[in-house]
Amino acid sequence: MQINVKRIYAAATEDDGVRILVDRLWPRGMSKDKAGVDHWLRDVAPSRELRRWFNHEPEKWDEFQQRYFEELTDNADIQSILDEASRSKVTLLFAAKDEERNNAIALKEYLAG
Repeated sequence: MQINVKRIYAAATEDDGVRILVDRLWPRGMSKDKAGVDHWLRDVAPSRELRRWFNHEPEKWDEFQQRYFEELTDNADIQSILDEASRSKVTLLFAAKDEERNNAIALKEYLAG
């Protein structure tokens, strides 16, 4: 199972495999053609409340992950990502500027767990 993470504003490549956008909102300024998204799984993204609470503040990262993992419990989209990853390479796409602390990084860790 190979799952990668990539900022959606980076150019799509064949090496990405199946591209899955895991943000609740469509990325600003990104056309659907340019994005090259195969699936958009809005419901796997953190809740609006959690996203606002986190506000990409690095000191909240650990608690954000814990809260987000709780939200992911019993999420039907998790299994669809795992199924896709068992068949081919998957790239989780995100729009956040922080490439080290974002929901796609946390989701990848959750899926590996």
